[in-house]
Amino acid sequence: MIHHVAVDVPAAELDAAVAFWALLGFDEVEPPEALRGRWRWVEHGGGQIHLRGVDAATAAGAWHVAVVVADHAAAVARLTAAGFAYAPGSEHWGEPRGKTTAPGGATVEVMAAPPPPTR
Repeated sequence: MIHHVAVDVPAAELDAAVAFWALLGFDEVEPPEALRGRWRWVEHGGGQIHLRGVDAATAAGAWHVAVVVADHAAAVARLTAAGFAYAPGSEHWGEPRGKTTAPGGATVEVMAAPPPPTR
């Protein structure tokens, strides 16, 4: 089980990043006291995204964060209403999914369901 992923975000965009993740059902939670200030944490279903405020974030390569949302169509509607572009992807296992870009440049895959178990 993956508990969290850390994502670099320009410090000036941390509020926008927290608001973005809220559109996907994540609530902000308090990080440990020693990390407060440059870190903002969000959580959903026991998994967390740790947003690290940096001077200049770089999002390069094919890395991305994928999240399963309870109501895919509603989540996409919230994202696009908030001004985030959404590109539908191939439905490899018959479920909608696609990608958007979070504040700071991280690619986020929004999925209606995870792939079927391989075991």
